Amino acid sequence: MRKMLAAVSRVLSGASQKSASRVLVASRNFANDATFEIKKCDLHRLEEGPPVTTVLTREDGLKYYRMMQTVRRMELKADQLYKQKIIRGFCHLCDGQFLLPLTQEACCVGLEAGINPTDHLITAYRAHGFTFTRGLSVREILAELTGRKGGCAKGKGGSMHMYAKNFYGGNGIVGAQVPLGAGIALACKYNGKDEVCLTLYGDGAANQGQIFEAYNMAALWKLPCIFICENNRYGMGTSVERAAASTDYYKRGDFIPGLRVDGMDILCVREATRFAAAYCRSGKGPILMELQTYRYHGHSMSDPGVSYRTREEIQEVRSKSDPIMLLKDRMVNSNLASVEELKEIDVEVRKEIEDAAQFATADPEPPLEELGYHIYSSDPPFEVRGANQWIKFKSVS
Repeated sequence: MRKMLAAVSRVLSGASQKSASRVLVASRNFANDATFEIKKCDLHRLEEGPPVTTVLTREDGLKYYRMMQTVRRMELKADQLYKQKIIRGFCHLCDGQFLLPLTQEACCVGLEAGINPTDHLITAYRAHGFTFTRGLSVREILAELTGRKGGCAKGKGGSMHMYAKNFYGGNGIVGAQVPLGAGIALACKYNGKDEVCLTLYGDGAANQGQIFEAYNMAALWKLPCIFICENNRYGMGTSVERAAASTDYYKRGDFIPGLRVDGMDILCVREATRFAAAYCRSGKGPILMELQTYRYHGHSMSDPGVSYRTREEIQEVRSKSDPIMLLKDRMVNSNLASVEELKEIDVEVRKEIEDAAQFATADPEPPLEELGYHIYSSDPPFEVRGANQWIKFKSVS
């Protein structure tokens, strides 16, 4: 009886504290918006670039903070599930191994903030964050990673093959998504839609010949394509200085205008994306963006990430340029939010991730008879040959 009363007391005390904190937040007279100076972009073949000041509203700031924290916590949970061998196969995270925080959230959240939902995006295999910002739930993403029916690709795609509306997935072949992105931009122009395609690749893929072929075609046909190089300084285990004669990736388009952006600052990324999207929508053709970012962890889950760089280097970036901390400091110092309010968001995000992880480990795997499903969209059912001619699977759209 005494233990029961103590438990009830703790619950009531917690509820009272939570209620009090919400009253405290509600009573604070927060600013509706604030103006911030942002880093000037380096320009190539452009007379002017994105603005060097921008306005952040309280509403947008809270939304960006929640999204970035969700991406971070989701990736940390994926890291944990992989180490528990619940996620198998390839798993390329943009978060940090060894429970280090993510550095590339500002890229995926900032890019989404600078375009319209009707615009298009295609990327490489480090795609979980973009899958979330394009509109899919954490539950669908984690369930896909664990190979369950409730996953966004019905458990058949895994880490590298996730899709959403106007999002054409992560792609496993290095650089192969770039000409596909140019093709999506061609479709936008052909159909006369005021839409652009964000085509992302990493610094490791930047030396691929097919990327330069895509540049050429996009420039010739003036396609509304934003080529985006996420330069996190290491292609697998090779630093950019050892892999590229020129590390000015924003100039690699030569005849295509380019800009180099601070990819650790969500406001820089947002403003640069808005600028690039407006450039493409005006009919001037493609533009190239280089997002200077960093990854704390290795190339994939099998790479510890410390054999080709020092822990001190990782720690320095972590302490000075963490994108979530930058946004948090700006919001608190400008009276757009309080520390307590942001902590409450952290708690809510952690609960959302834990609930999603529980679903992703309890949901059943897709049955073997559905192996051939969803090959085509809106097509009559047909038979698919299995590993030999005597094994047949039915394909249903």
